[in-house]
Amino acid sequence: MERTKRASGVTVSDDVIKVFNEMKVRKCASQEDIKKRKKAVVFRLSDDKKNIIIEEGKEILVGDEVEDVYKCFIEMLPKDDCRYALYDATYETKETRKEDLVFLFWAPDCAPLKSKMIYASSKDAIKKKFTGIKHEFQANHLEDIQDRCNMATKLGGTTVISLEGKPI
Repeated sequence: MERTKRASGVTVSDDVIKVFNEMKVRKCASQEDIKKRKKAVVFRLSDDKKNIIIEEGKEILVGDEVEDVYKCFIEMLPKDDCRYALYDATYETKETRKEDLVFLFWAPDCAPLKSKMIYASSKDAIKKKFTGIKHEFQANHLEDIQDRCNMATKLGGTTVISLEGKPI
């Protein structure tokens, strides 16, 4: 498996790059294929802190029957450790409906200092692989992301009127 190594010594696994490319490219597909598309995925450092990998069981598919996709996404993040995440945000502005990928760097204040340092120094490695991301968001408190208004502001300021079908 080929990996890309960065100055921090942490590599981004091919699986992470593959997931990003699948989320980034929206091709014409059957309804069944659309339902299998990833809506949100959480990434973590491997146990040996040398690789950025997909966190097992921490994804939402477009076809998953979830009452509140955004809330479910936020609940996938650990309360006391850092993570990276990709979130395919569906939102409406006053003019149009949009879908954009958001890169989230989750670094809660209560995370261990060593973890915050490794994740912060490895962030560029994963960001460089995620070419074309329009929106990046770093959150250090649950309050930063729990309120969908904060995400809406990152996506389009005051022009966003709904996020995942829920009014702002």
